Amino acid sequence: MDDLVLAFILDQFKVKLKKVTISPINEGFINDTYLISDLNGPHYVLQKINHTIFTDVNALQLNIKQALHVLKNSDYTTFSIIKTLENSLVYQHNDTYWRLYSFVPNSEVFSYTSDVNIAFEAGRLLGNFHSLLKHVNIDNFTTTIANLNHLPSKINEFQESLEKTSKQLHKTASNEITFALTNKAYFETFYTTKLPCRLCHNDTKLNNILFDKTSKKALCLVDLDTLMAGYFHYDFGDAVRTVVSESKEDEQVITNINFNLTLFEEFVKGMFTHNFKLTEKEIKLLPISCALMPFMHGLRALTDYLNGNIYYKVSYKNQNLDRCISLFEFTKKALKYQDDITYIIEKQLIQNNF
Repeated sequence: MDDLVLAFILDQFKVKLKKVTISPINEGFINDTYLISDLNGPHYVLQKINHTIFTDVNALQLNIKQALHVLKNSDYTTFSIIKTLENSLVYQHNDTYWRLYSFVPNSEVFSYTSDVNIAFEAGRLLGNFHSLLKHVNIDNFTTTIANLNHLPSKINEFQESLEKTSKQLHKTASNEITFALTNKAYFETFYTTKLPCRLCHNDTKLNNILFDKTSKKALCLVDLDTLMAGYFHYDFGDAVRTVVSESKEDEQVITNINFNLTLFEEFVKGMFTHNFKLTEKEIKLLPISCALMPFMHGLRALTDYLNGNIYYKVSYKNQNLDRCISLFEFTKKALKYQDDITYIIEKQLIQNNF
């Protein structure tokens, strides 16, 4: 994106900027994101919203505004939406849509970790997040992506991709296709059990958590685009897959992918420091959700690969396949350690009188 265009877009928001540096942030797969650094002044985050995926950008921003209103306490550092000169939450430039957020100072993100303190803090923040949102009215929040974490829908999309993909792509991904078809039945219980709907983040991977650079304390969750109704297990399982794997999402060295039970215990310990209640049915399904979310993300990456990489951004041809292989490997480990995972969860439930 041309800097002159970005500068023009910045001028449409209620900020006073002096000497600005614009730098792309390449963490996300969906939106285009830029760090706006102002000389001796506050920093901001500018995003071009992918309106092909998020078709109702105004409803999207309203979801975030409502959530930010309650996502604040002494242990939760929030950011703010900067309005346009016309007092809107989003600015339209030709056929593009833009938003501006305040930047949380002295913050950083991690794509993966081997640090028990980071794992604990990630769990503590997730517990705090759900504790703050437990009384909100879900009906006031718009569904921004239909069936985002609904595995039966993802299986249907995957099977449709199998019918349309090329013979070469099918052959290259044959092992992953077989794994998906063989293991999808493990997770049917989520969609046959009557679980309570909660307001969820729905994308709680580790690099969506901001940490203080100095203290390493978890500050807040970012990337709230998928904030909508869901099962608690979506947030729990998605955080687990990135906190305890000790590897990046598209890791190509399979032996680097772990299910670190020590990190998992610290994560669960941190999560249960907050006073929010889960039902017996929710608790019973926590262990298998550690496999559900990596399986679902792996399936989505595989489907996108078979469809020609039309959803996720990729930096090389087979990146979605590498994501799938890595995520399915983590799924295997999560299934292998179900007894250990169950023991750790039950232990922390007892210790925290949960």
